[in-house]
Amino acid sequence: MNPRNRNILIAAVVVVVILVGGFFALNHGKSTKTATSKTVKIGIMSGDKQDQAVWKSVAKTAKAKYGLTLKFVYFTDYIQPNKALVSGDIDANAFQSFNYVRDWNKTYHTDIVSVGNTYITPMHIYSQKIKSFSELKSGDQVAIPNDATNESRALFVLQSAGLIKLNTTDITKLVTTNDITSNPKNLKIKEVDASQTPRALSSVAISVVNYNYATAAKLPKSESIYMEPLDKTSEQYINFIAVTKKNKNNKLDKEVAKAYATNATAKAIKKEYPDGGELPAWNLKL
Repeated sequence: MNPRNRNILIAAVVVVVILVGGFFALNHGKSTKTATSKTVKIGIMSGDKQDQAVWKSVAKTAKAKYGLTLKFVYFTDYIQPNKALVSGDIDANAFQSFNYVRDWNKTYHTDIVSVGNTYITPMHIYSQKIKSFSELKSGDQVAIPNDATNESRALFVLQSAGLIKLNTTDITKLVTTNDITSNPKNLKIKEVDASQTPRALSSVAISVVNYNYATAAKLPKSESIYMEPLDKTSEQYINFIAVTKKNKNNKLDKEVAKAYATNATAKAIKKEYPDGGELPAWNLKL
């Protein structure tokens, strides 16, 4: 072969190798970026082991059906998850109901919205001292959650149980102890953090407990002495996957919601809450 032609051939081969190498490097970089972008950080409650187990099932579905990786960030109260969501520290959270976020958005001037329903859990009244309300004595203490929305809900539960009367029957309105118009037993309302309502049972006659905290404290539904009625007005108590308004149409967040609303999740909920205290809400008919 002519030396000149040989040099030209060698140069051509070198160029092809460089181009091919660059092509694969570029595609590899794109693949890594895409994999990273398909990770969704979700805030959930650290004390609710059953809910965490349900979310592990959701994570498997999300990975299998949509190629999503769910990364969980754990919180211990009802305040920090929304702060983290608004600040962008997490992409979504799942702990709150519609009545809670309505009050939150109004108070903090935020725009948190839902991308999909998850479940609904009626509140329960528990006691370590009595078996029925007829055993309540004048001046007995009652523990209720101290955050605005759960306090209001607990007071309506006490009203539905016939223990107090409020100045309204409209449960879409936020009420406080100042709205109690009748209290025949002169019950003393003790406001505590929602997570502490089970622990308060040792020092009060009755306690109104959110179901997630009841299960975390191993208080079975069968031992409650009263359950909140479920009807059309209960829609505001449905829990959901929350995002900021700007991300309402975000594809990945929508895929998380779709991964949740599956038969696999329904089975996981039934397994973790065999007493039926937590119910799937994405197709719930009230």
